[in-house]
Amino acid sequence: MVGPIYLKLVAIFIVVAIGWGAGRTRFLGGGEAARALSNAAFYLFAPALLFRTTARIDFEQLPWSIVLAYFIPVVGLMLLVYAQQRRRAAAAPAAPSVRAITATFSNTVQLGIPVAAALFGEAGLSVHLAVVSLHALTLLSVVTVLAELDLSRAAEGHARRSLGATLATTARNTLIHPVVMPVLLGLLWNLLDGPIPPAVDEILVTLGQAVVPVCLIATGMSLAHYGLRGSLGAASVLSLLKLVVQPALVLAVGLAFGLRGLPLAAIVMCAALPAGTNSMMFAQRYATREAEVTSTLVLSMLAFVVTAPLWLLLLQLLPAGWVASGG
Repeated sequence: MVGPIYLKLVAIFIVVAIGWGAGRTRFLGGGEAARALSNAAFYLFAPALLFRTTARIDFEQLPWSIVLAYFIPVVGLMLLVYAQQRRRAAAAPAAPSVRAITATFSNTVQLGIPVAAALFGEAGLSVHLAVVSLHALTLLSVVTVLAELDLSRAAEGHARRSLGATLATTARNTLIHPVVMPVLLGLLWNLLDGPIPPAVDEILVTLGQAVVPVCLIATGMSLAHYGLRGSLGAASVLSLLKLVVQPALVLAVGLAFGLRGLPLAAIVMCAALPAGTNSMMFAQRYATREAEVTSTLVLSMLAFVVTAPLWLLLLQLLPAGWVASGG
């Protein structure tokens, strides 16, 4: 693995360690401090990032075959994890959705961008950024609908509401959700084809840049609060899904789509990235499985040091021309 990627991993661990230290010393307050940080990311910083990203996407220029080859298996895995967890009748209604997003949401920005740039150069980075442009808004929007539907079903079970009332509640809560609402507004702005005023854009950039560091600090604080021992089993399974199963599915679908060369390698390595911190933000939002998600974030980042070179080796062992040249 090349130096810049190791440096980025070290930087991530140091920021998490700073959060852990703050949590252990209660420097930022009691046990609710991590939740307050996550809420700030969820309600203030992430909406700004999602709106700006969606409003600026040039849908006509996206390489749709590459994008679909990535998102079809990733969303499919998310739905499979969700369905399997729902069959287990989890005590917390949002638990299946939290586990589903943790097993599939990649650290595409803070770690993924330097990985793509270092391994594949500018051409590979452009493929990676095409995925990044739709990553959060696609996965978070889908899993938000699932979580809100389960919460509405749970409320229906207690209040004996009709199916129509349940669907209406789900639709309302989804539309006003701090993930879905900025995406919809960003799409509307995009359709209107109007530029974002420079002053507004600067505000959105400033808010959006806070998402990653705030989530990393919150992860460290949660780690200090929960520890690793009680959730290592579940975290190991989720990390296996994230680091092994997901890239394998993306590789298979990419080959089925006829992708070869650099585009195939770029999306496989994107899928092979460790779990992203947005899953922690999601878990904190629904007060569900925080310890498990925290452990998965840390464990998957540690394991990535081993799994990433193995995926690169596998890609190099594919038949000549499948990865050696552009697709």
